[in-house]
Amino acid sequence: MKKQYEIEVDCANCANKMEEATKKTEGIASATVNFMTQKMIVEFAEGADEKAVMKNVLKNCKKVEDDCEIYF
Repeated sequence: MKKQYEIEVDCANCANKMEEATKKTEGIASATVNFMTQKMIVEFAEGADEKAVMKNVLKNCKKVEDDCEIYF
């Protein structure tokens, strides 16, 4: 299942860091972060709990870019 989320990030490099952190999160099959549109598109792994996975995504993104935000 693919889902799109609004994000808040300050620079393109930070968006790349968020994308890499998201891709490494368990339960994520693929992820794309677009700095220009301030959107994140994620595809969840089969059977993944969307809410639990997104909480972990936010936690992992905050590790690489502490002032980023994901609205879900």
